[in-house]
Amino acid sequence: MKKLLMPLALLAALCGQTTTAATPPKPCGATPTNQQVDWLRMEWYAFVHFSLNTYTNKEWGYGDESPQLFNPTQFDADPIIRTFRDAGMTGMIYTAKHHDGWCAWPTKSTKHNITQSPWKNGKGDVVKEFAAACKKYGIKFGTYLSPWDRNCGEYGKKGYLNVYYKQITELLTNYGPIFEIWFDGANGGDGYYGGAREHRNIGKADDYYDFARVVKLIRRLQPDCIIWGAASRGDVTWGGSEKGHVKYPCWNLINKDTPQEKWLSLEGDTPINHAGWFWHPGQETRVKTPEHLMQVYLDSVGRGANLILNVAPNREGRLDPADVESLLTFGENRRRLLATDYALGAAATASEVRGNDPQFGADRLTDGDIESYWCPNDGTTTGSLEITLQKPTTFDVVRLREQIRLGQRVTGFKLEARVNGQWQVIDDAGQTIGNQVMRKLAAPVTADAVRLTITGSRACPCISELSLLRMPVQMPKPEISREDNKLLITPQEGMTIHYTTDGSNPGPNSPVFTGEARLDKAPTHPVKAVYVDAEGNVSSVTSVLFGINRSGWSCEGPGKESIDGDPSTIWEAAKAPASITIDMQEPFFINAFSYLPRQDGSVQDMTDRFICEVSLHGKKWTTVAEGEFSNLRANPIELTEQFKTRKARYIRFTGTRSVEGKGVSAAEIKVYAAPAPKQDKKKD
Repeated sequence: MKKLLMPLALLAALCGQTTTAATPPKPCGATPTNQQVDWLRMEWYAFVHFSLNTYTNKEWGYGDESPQLFNPTQFDADPIIRTFRDAGMTGMIYTAKHHDGWCAWPTKSTKHNITQSPWKNGKGDVVKEFAAACKKYGIKFGTYLSPWDRNCGEYGKKGYLNVYYKQITELLTNYGPIFEIWFDGANGGDGYYGGAREHRNIGKADDYYDFARVVKLIRRLQPDCIIWGAASRGDVTWGGSEKGHVKYPCWNLINKDTPQEKWLSLEGDTPINHAGWFWHPGQETRVKTPEHLMQVYLDSVGRGANLILNVAPNREGRLDPADVESLLTFGENRRRLLATDYALGAAATASEVRGNDPQFGADRLTDGDIESYWCPNDGTTTGSLEITLQKPTTFDVVRLREQIRLGQRVTGFKLEARVNGQWQVIDDAGQTIGNQVMRKLAAPVTADAVRLTITGSRACPCISELSLLRMPVQMPKPEISREDNKLLITPQEGMTIHYTTDGSNPGPNSPVFTGEARLDKAPTHPVKAVYVDAEGNVSSVTSVLFGINRSGWSCEGPGKESIDGDPSTIWEAAKAPASITIDMQEPFFINAFSYLPRQDGSVQDMTDRFICEVSLHGKKWTTVAEGEFSNLRANPIELTEQFKTRKARYIRFTGTRSVEGKGVSAAEIKVYAAPAPKQDKKKD
């Protein structure tokens, strides 16, 4: 029997209904490429800093370091990439060449490369091994190539461009698909430069490197590769700080509301460890907690950007266990946060639907399809949507998405929840949405309906998702501090504190902290602590290495602000070089000091070159450390400099140059104790 097919419009008419096939709205302003959309949906991935700096305890190598230093005897890319995959990361970017100019692959562009290292008898290729491991474990591979090269004698001259273009070509030709290439913004300054040892200024980076040509080269070699930087000629730019936080509202646009408007995505970047981008001795006491990483995630991915989280291998070529623990715990918490969307499948209504066409209906917000979207008619730039849940549900994170293929539109929104039959405002500070925004509420809300009100938009809003999420309960980590020689560990209701002072990891059988513990004046091991709850669950370990107790210390002359324990007070000298001479009042065996730059947001007179000297009696001085504090402008963190163990009562810190200005400064200086040598034969 032959079937008769009735046209949809006729069927609707017979049923007394009217349907309209509405056309989609036209794009508003700049829109992302398909590659940018795919990149934004990756959300977060790893950064890996691993090179000569790993062995010199520097953040920025000068360019004269010997390739012989690089010898990671236990390096294996597989467990590193497997850890990233297990944490839920979608890719990794490896620093194939940092500012020191050393190349971690057998490049033909310079002899300053891995073939000159003892690792694998000069036959190794770190880039190749990471790329292969990424392919094996199903995550994407990217690379970082510093434009600045402090080793190359041609840097700052036209001849360097041939070197740099050759390096780009090699990385994008020999290692399979590259999802992102990083260029960084540090360009020019002091360097080795083939032995010249001088300061070189390149002027405007866009002109010197000819980034227009660089972009064309990359597009030809790898059309799908996302370009970070390149003087905003690429696809992605810096999020604004090396703490991973991206400012809100986050507009993925430059030259907004002008004919030259361009879509430029943002990326938040930060190391998992407070010690810096490269591995540093003692960094296991400075790892960021899973709770800290969750806030970074909300402040980057939750504001419409992506997050690149640095995890650095040590000198053996392995990840630090403390970093791995924090990474995997955060990864699990993130998975739990996103595992259940309580709004999925909920009924939805809207104040207006485009052409009354169901394909633009309110239920597109809760259908689980990131591509579908609700949209009102052209000319409508405000409106509201309500979703009704099957039963009262508790949530504390609301995630919203726009259909960014049509541009970033929303300029303001408000969220309300129906609690016990009454509508309550739960968030009235929403601005733009873009790729996505996650709004963490002040407290969990139990509601049976949620209302989204768009209060402003550059064109008719196109909203693809409204999700209701619940932040997983995260077991906190203890906070450890001290008051003079008294040890302080913050108590947590319903939990006991177990701790150690000998450097070993604590557990349920370790001593219980009762609040009465004393701390050595010059501890040589970190204090470590965990919480244990009534069910026997154990928190992550907090580890803190304290410097020598500074109570009673004095300065011979200016500098008392640097030893007062208050980071907001600053020692400043109007002209470099200038020194602080600290009297510890008694001699100690010491092997490190730390410098905290000013924390008031200014880089004026922030010390970036230094000399550190020590003395037993204050007469004869020995230089124990001298060098550069790198990357302070972008990442003004506390930096630790280690040196050979010395017995000393006095320490003299001299600032010889600043990031900006003629003077130098310091917020805090600490000194760290070392175990006494078996035989102390040295004399001052």
